[in-house]
Amino acid sequence: MLPCHWASRPDSNTHTGAMPDGVAVDEPAAPMSKAKINVIFATVVLGMLMAALDQTIVSAALPSIVADLGSAGHMAWVVTAYLLAEAVATVLAGKLGDLFGRKLLFQLSGIIFIAGSALAGVANGMAMLIVARGIQGIGAGGLMVTSMALIADTIPLRERGKYQGALGAVFGVTTVIGPTLGGLFTDHASWRWCFYVNVPLAILMVVMAARTLPKVRSVVRPVIDYLGIGLIAVGVSALILALEFGGNEYPWGSWQIVGLFLLAVVSIVAFVRVENRAKEPMLPMRLFSSRVFTVSSVLSFIVGFAMLGSMTYLPAYLQYVDGETATLSGVRTLPLVVGLFVTSIVSGQVVGRTGQYRYFPIVGMAVMAVGLALMSTMGAGTSVWLESLYMLILGAGLGLSMQVLTIVVQNTVPYADLGTATSGVTFFRTLGSAFGTAVFGTLYSNESEKALAEALRESPGVSPEAAADPKLLRELSPEQAAPLVDAYANSIDHVFRWVVPVALVGFVIAWFLPQVRLRDSARHGAADIGEGFSMPDSHDRVVQLERAVATTVRKARAQKPIIPELIAASGSALGPDAAWALGQVYLHQKQGIPAKVHSIAYRHRLPVEVLSPIFRQCAESGLLHDDGATLTLTDRGSAEVDLLRTGWRRWLGDRLDDWNSDDPVDRALLDEALSNIAGKLLDQGADSAEVSKV
Repeated sequence: MLPCHWASRPDSNTHTGAMPDGVAVDEPAAPMSKAKINVIFATVVLGMLMAALDQTIVSAALPSIVADLGSAGHMAWVVTAYLLAEAVATVLAGKLGDLFGRKLLFQLSGIIFIAGSALAGVANGMAMLIVARGIQGIGAGGLMVTSMALIADTIPLRERGKYQGALGAVFGVTTVIGPTLGGLFTDHASWRWCFYVNVPLAILMVVMAARTLPKVRSVVRPVIDYLGIGLIAVGVSALILALEFGGNEYPWGSWQIVGLFLLAVVSIVAFVRVENRAKEPMLPMRLFSSRVFTVSSVLSFIVGFAMLGSMTYLPAYLQYVDGETATLSGVRTLPLVVGLFVTSIVSGQVVGRTGQYRYFPIVGMAVMAVGLALMSTMGAGTSVWLESLYMLILGAGLGLSMQVLTIVVQNTVPYADLGTATSGVTFFRTLGSAFGTAVFGTLYSNESEKALAEALRESPGVSPEAAADPKLLRELSPEQAAPLVDAYANSIDHVFRWVVPVALVGFVIAWFLPQVRLRDSARHGAADIGEGFSMPDSHDRVVQLERAVATTVRKARAQKPIIPELIAASGSALGPDAAWALGQVYLHQKQGIPAKVHSIAYRHRLPVEVLSPIFRQCAESGLLHDDGATLTLTDRGSAEVDLLRTGWRRWLGDRLDDWNSDDPVDRALLDEALSNIAGKLLDQGADSAEVSKV
């Protein structure tokens, strides 16, 4: 058999027929080479890397930022502003990408990110830095969501699983190593380089995007729930501001705080009413009728709350209390990362093999509570090894809880709600991260203000500036530094102590998560490392279904060649070679490119003498018309191609039968999507190694 592709190269989906439903390119394009696909992927990864990295890169730099700019009480907002803006931007970005084109939105998001990074780097006050971080967050949200959409637009479906897994891994790794990189910049350059470094990288990304990304537009004009998005943004912002300012800027009973709480309540109630009436709501309220979705959303919120909150304040603890440099404070948080990675991978493997997931969040929340409780006992006398063990325990709890929540939601909602439910769970996690840093900041500010004032009275001759700067604090004599170190230790311990009840609430709620049978395709994907980090995802249900299909195809191909099964399912009498040849001609005709034997041979790096007999046999059998220069499908050849498409549809239906719903409308939507995906798989062809085995 020929060592070549069956229907087409997997780099052919720049044509309309290879795009998700309702999406088209501006003009037909020649199939992309593998090298170009990798360049596109590198561009997308660069955007994802910067957006994810800036969630945590400032953690180790926060003490130095406070020392330079002051306003320690607003320290948490350097992280919160970014996360909150990112949460809102991720909701809008998917729809705006459909409206204006994903390439344009990716580039625009990159430019916004550049502007925010540059402004943050030159900030001369905390207020300016917080505004800049909000601008950064808007750009980051757009980069994250359009990155996932661009993968679906440009990476062939059969290849997509490994690329999406790699993108998820990039998100996870950069999120957790951010403190270490931030510490390196702070110690060896300046905290401002945590932001300056983004500028040249983002410029390179925008230029690469302009040269490599296809222009993708939506055929159907999307309906954007502007009112719903605006109301939830106002409600969440008001609530976070109330929690941040309460007891810090204003008394809890002041009109400012009460007014913010009232604004939050009114906005959220109005949001619920709007979502119940919206044509295409941002977050359909019917989703909350599912216990699985409701419990998973709450647990995702708590996971984000604990993870980003703790990762933001751990480096500060290590610098102020243990006297570590900014770099070492980032390195010292790695036990938390190790715990998170190991348990995420293990839980994913177990869920993938057994389909049992219910007890992972329960155990995870319990372990998380234990880790937070242990960390609330740390002090100046606690050994490095013991502190590392406590962080490891907290990370293990986070990893056990985080991996399964998105997976279980994807397995219980109907196909029609697949995209909104998936993006909804990750949205709650991002909101939890924003709330976590805000609440951690409020607890820390309220406690540290009193504790440091008392410590300064016990340390005569020490200025408030020296107390706020970890570098100057390390230069003080042990007698002078001891009260200040204890004040910082007690303040951060106070934060962890108050967060323990949040984890315990999560432990109780996790018991309400029901065990359901996982769809086979989701079980197979559960073991992918990249799936464990719940990064902002596509709102498009077709993209979500394609991910499941890609996983299913990848697993089937790993077991045995699937081409004979596809031909048998189609009822075609063709052999694999003839089917491949017809697929090549079909692909070229769809793209408006003349199908010539020598050009097909060149694309596949095969001698013309090897391919000519196959196409000649097809022409002699009446499947192809050869005018001496160009090959075209005959009516009989077109009928055979239609049979092959039907074979793909039947093959998918047999393996995705557990996606069927009792709702006839949902079944119709799923059937239409699978039919379109079958056509896309036919366009994109099979792996050459697979054909050579037949």
